[in-house]
Amino acid sequence: MQQMNRAVSPGGKVNHDKLPKQPSITTSYWNVGVLLHFSVILFVMESWFYWTKFRDAYVEESPFFIIFWFGCVLFAFTHIFLVIMDAWSRFQNYKRIKDNLYLHGFSPKLANPYTGSKCQRTAFMVAAKELGMEQEVTNYYHRIGIKWYHFIPKFMIQDPLFLFRKSFVSRTFLEKYYKPRFNFREQGINYKIAE
Repeated sequence: MQQMNRAVSPGGKVNHDKLPKQPSITTSYWNVGVLLHFSVILFVMESWFYWTKFRDAYVEESPFFIIFWFGCVLFAFTHIFLVIMDAWSRFQNYKRIKDNLYLHGFSPKLANPYTGSKCQRTAFMVAAKELGMEQEVTNYYHRIGIKWYHFIPKFMIQDPLFLFRKSFVSRTFLEKYYKPRFNFREQGINYKIAE
């Protein structure tokens, strides 16, 4: 039997007096979007590669290759901004999740809306880890059959036309700014509502 974290009471609630040491906001932002941040680097390199191919094709090749490589440049370059916006949205999710976990403790009802994609699950896991609830969330994901290698979001499989849904764009790239209700990084004051 695994030992429960001291910050979490047996009922799944947060023990507000025994929170783990909180990381900096920069560290949390990095941890929430680590896959997305590496994707930005990948798309920057990809854009540069396609740009060199386009530039060479523009000078020496037929119109087909010019159009082909230009399309590749647009695809990769556009994805840089989409991934940055996705990371921003996941960070807003993280702040909301952390507040809710702090107030209500872990529950499947709270976790279920964030099981759709690897990035959402990562945001949930980072918030839970920072509050000492990582094991509960891991057990829940295991119980519902989510594995570490489930990268493709469920909605992409369930709805092939997801790109044309307003909810996809607003939830993936345009999540509104969420002002945290609690300042978890205040030393010695764990239950102070943020100004």
